[in-house]
Parts: sequence; structure tokens; C-alpha cells
Amino acid sequence: MTDISTSSNDVAFQGKHILITGGLGFIGSALARRLADAGAHVVLVDSLIPEYGGNLFNIDGYQDRLVVNIADVRDEHSMDYLVRGQDILFNLAGQTSHLDSMRDPYTDLDINVRSQLSILEACRKHNPGIKIVYASTRQFYGKPDYLPVDERHALHPTDVNGINKMAGEWYHILYHNVYGIPATSLRLTNTYGPRMRVKDARQTFLGIWLKQVLSGEPILVYGDGQQLRDFNYVDDVVEALLITALDPRAAGQVYNLGSPELPISLIELAQRVVKTAGEGEYRLIPFPPDRKAIDIGDYYADFSKIRRELGWTPQVSLAEGLKRSLEFYRRYLSQYL
Repeated sequence: MTDISTSSNDVAFQGKHILITGGLGFIGSALARRLADAGAHVVLVDSLIPEYGGNLFNIDGYQDRLVVNIADVRDEHSMDYLVRGQDILFNLAGQTSHLDSMRDPYTDLDINVRSQLSILEACRKHNPGIKIVYASTRQFYGKPDYLPVDERHALHPTDVNGINKMAGEWYHILYHNVYGIPATSLRLTNTYGPRMRVKDARQTFLGIWLKQVLSGEPILVYGDGQQLRDFNYVDDVVEALLITALDPRAAGQVYNLGSPELPISLIELAQRVVKTAGEGEYRLIPFPPDRKAIDIGDYYADFSKIRRELGWTPQVSLAEGLKRSLEFYRRYLSQYL
């Protein structure tokens, strides 16, 4: 089963040398497959630490077309070596769990801040001309002051992960401003699709919802389910990464990703998952205290900057994306448990 689209941009990557940190993860593997199809020379870096989402099955069928380096981005010596000779670095490695960041803030700091600085130092010393696209997050906007949230919105993160991801982004922009390294940051919203982590909510709550409905368990919706969210299908996010890497106007910029569809409440999303799956149920349950303390309420993005400047607009509707995702996990759920 394939779900990776192509565009006229792909020919520009033929023969390019590409490094993807977090390359065996959800977004990284989708990007890697697309780039391999485009004829790029792709090296994936992933620690395969169980909690962080890397999965060798994510590159099933592509093993002979990709180079996999099992390494931790916290290893400065590995990164010093790996960045050499690369044209583009898609920097997707990170600790994504908000709850884990509160329970173990030092590990989150190490992965999302110190390792990012080490990667940038490796680039500065050994490959200052490399183009870097950093996968950032909408999380550090915190509870929105207004909606939709644009890039000028104040940053007031609600958890340790948000603070550390914010610092990681700022390091990338600083290294562009001071050292001329062409770095761009994309602030991702809720990304979903085939190959996302589904055995728990460390990556996205929608993943565990799909596992629940396909396993005969009720989808658990916290609170009253009225929180609004926007979503991007993984292929659209991959397209944003590729467009950003190619366009020199993106250097030194930060961009929100978002959806052209109206935001959807979590209870409506649960209903749609059940309807699309043709089975299952959902239940409203009280917020666990640790989750309530870091919940951001409603969020949806204004992505007009990247649409206006780089021409990116999502193409896959939520209805179609849920359909594709459920089809994938009906076939391969056992590989993700």
C-alpha cells in the first residue's frame, strides 16, 4: 500500500544528498520514502529508542534504497560525521510527549535543546552551506490569545516540551542570522496518517484513537470534547518540508502549518473516526489532572504566510486522510503494537 503523493518539485531532489534525523519515525519515514522515489541519496538517523516512535517497518520495501544509521542525535561525534557532504538536513528528531517532558524534564532538555545545539554546531564546523528544515511545533504558543494563531502570536508554552522546542527553534534561526546557515522552522499542528505511533499518546492522541476503535475499545475523549483542533495529513506535511527545503526565500523564516478546513471539535472528530471505521464507540471521561494542567484549549492556525510566500496548501481532506489511515492500520496494526 502506498499513500505518498508526488509533485513537480520531486525532480529537484534527484541526486541530492539528504540527511533525516528521526528518519525511522512517522514523518521522517514518509519523507524518506518520497525522497527515495525522487532519486535522492537518503541517510536516516534514528536511535530506535522505543519511546520515541522509530520503527523499521516504516521503511518496509525501501530498505535497499535508503541508508540507515542507528545513532542518537545526542552523540556529537556521530553528528559531526553524518552532516558532512549533505545538501539538506531535515531535522525531525525530538522528544514529542508533553507528559514525558513533565515527568522527566532533563531528558527532554537533552534531546530537544542540547542535541539541537550540537547538530547546529556540527553543521557550522563541517558543512555551513547545508540547508536545514527543522520540525517545530504549535505547542509553544500555549493557550491562544486569539484564533486563528499566526506567527506573530505571543509564545507562552504550557509545558517543558514547549519551552524546549521553542529553544530548539530559536537556535536554528540564530544560526541562520549569525552564521548564515540557511535554516527554516515549520511549526507543525496535529499531523496524522499511516505509520504514526498508535500504541500510546506520546506522539498524537489521534493515533491511539485509531488503535482503540480497531481493537474494539472505546475512544476516550477528555473533558466535554468541545476543544477545537486542526489537522494535517502526513503527505501534506512532507510536501511542506520539500517546498521549504527548495525555496531560498524560506531561509531564516518560521512558518505555521494548518488546515484550510474548519477546525473540528474533539467530540466531532471521535464521531467521524467511528463513522469512518464503521465500528466502535467513544466516551467522554474527566481530564486526568496531569493532562488538564497542560491542556491548551482551542487551537487552530493561520497558515497564510507559507501559503502566500511558498505556495503550500494542504490537499488531503480530513475525511480522506482518516480513510487512508484506517485502511493502513487495518492491514498493519500488529506492526505498531
